[in-house]
Amino acid sequence: MHRRSAVQLISALLLAGPVQAVEARAASLLGSYNWSNRADWFGGFSAIHISENGQHMIAVSDRSKLVTARIERDGDKISDVRILGHWPILSSRGAALRGRAGDSEGLAIAADGSLYISFERIHRVVHYAAPDARARVLPRPQAFLNLDQNGSFEALAIDDRGRLYTLAEKSRTAQGAIPVFRWDGSRWSAPFVLPARGSFLPVAADFGPDGRLYVLERAVSLIGFRSRLRRWVIDDGVPQAEEILFETGTGKHDNLEGLSVWRDMKGRLRATMVSDDNFFALQRTELVEYLLPD
Repeated sequence: MHRRSAVQLISALLLAGPVQAVEARAASLLGSYNWSNRADWFGGFSAIHISENGQHMIAVSDRSKLVTARIERDGDKISDVRILGHWPILSSRGAALRGRAGDSEGLAIAADGSLYISFERIHRVVHYAAPDARARVLPRPQAFLNLDQNGSFEALAIDDRGRLYTLAEKSRTAQGAIPVFRWDGSRWSAPFVLPARGSFLPVAADFGPDGRLYVLERAVSLIGFRSRLRRWVIDDGVPQAEEILFETGTGKHDNLEGLSVWRDMKGRLRATMVSDDNFFALQRTELVEYLLPD
């Protein structure tokens, strides 16, 4: 992107106005499931996508592994998860990504079934035609290069027009707001910012079947993790009607980092989240599901 475009991008972030919070009806916990596997690559899951019927899952780990699985349910609760396939996430040259280049964090599935994955450390968004395809890296504007090295694109979402949205975990505007970047298929823009509230940082995002933008946030302390889920109506490109759906105490869940919002067979809104165990024995890979108010 040209320097002038980068300046315009940053200016749009700084000029965006504040958004007022509105408390919502509370989401209700449906259950949690400890997902385990003995494979040495298993763990570190940072992104998730659930199919409309709640039976198929795609997950991405932060060590460049893509996994598909089938979910079995007993009523409203997950009873089993069976891995169907797994692939290394590839570079544009077809090599398995490793190290700083392989810090894959966010996932969005396009209408044609292709995948977009966001990365931090080397801040970028990448398109994959299929799980085993080579990377097609989207253009990287100057604004990306100034983001916090280990706090950029944990979150990635796609709207019903196929536009991608990614937001920085730690980097903020001069006013302290969360910058949001949008890819419309040809260029990046900065359509709006989101308000930062308290010590929570955004780690995942999704557009639900209701068209609202959902953002999963995390707060970390020495004794554990807290989680929060917020959502907005995007009206004429502006976030409105902010709602806090749940906010947990420390230790309620593990390190929730991935989010997928979908409707079940009864037409109810659900949020499925996955935790990143950091490949640490004292943590676990947890699938957590909440029933959301419509």
